[in-house]
Amino acid sequence: MVIERGSGGAPGGAAGSIIKTGSVTKAVAAAGNYAAEDILSSDAAAGTAWTFSAVLGGNGRGGYITKATVSTETTGLTQRMRLFIYNAATTSETNDNAANDAVLNADISQYQGYIDFPALQDVGGNSEAVVTPSTSGNLPLWVQGASAADDLICLLVTRDAITDEVATNEYTIKLSVEAY
Repeated sequence: MVIERGSGGAPGGAAGSIIKTGSVTKAVAAAGNYAAEDILSSDAAAGTAWTFSAVLGGNGRGGYITKATVSTETTGLTQRMRLFIYNAATTSETNDNAANDAVLNADISQYQGYIDFPALQDVGGNSEAVVTPSTSGNLPLWVQGASAADDLICLLVTRDAITDEVATNEYTIKLSVEAY
């Protein structure tokens, strides 16, 4: 989704900026309990990063991430999570339930920063968390695209142990980016 912006201060409506949103859903493998600092991904042997395609204003362009949400269909989960953000593929671990090793020195040039999600909450539906500039979590966050791409490549890591996980449980992450 793209929303054209008017004029104003950045972030929040600078001339020439657009709001782009990206959403990625993965069914996690959840082969066993997650320890604190484990990767959440779709496969325990061939996991992949969370790729937000075309969320910047074009190849090599930048923007501010101004909102991030994470939601999971299992109720009652309360773990905190961290989303590591890169502008190109990372050499870090991507397999589900594996110990996180990000950020590696080999990936420093493409590393953009991270978003800390607070503890998930639910009031009868999905367990979810939201990060905005008015909450803690490290937003707004400036990200710069690679010269030949406008994607963000991410790793989702639990900051707390998870013992109530369900195999094939879907997690959805949404990012809103004020792209320039």
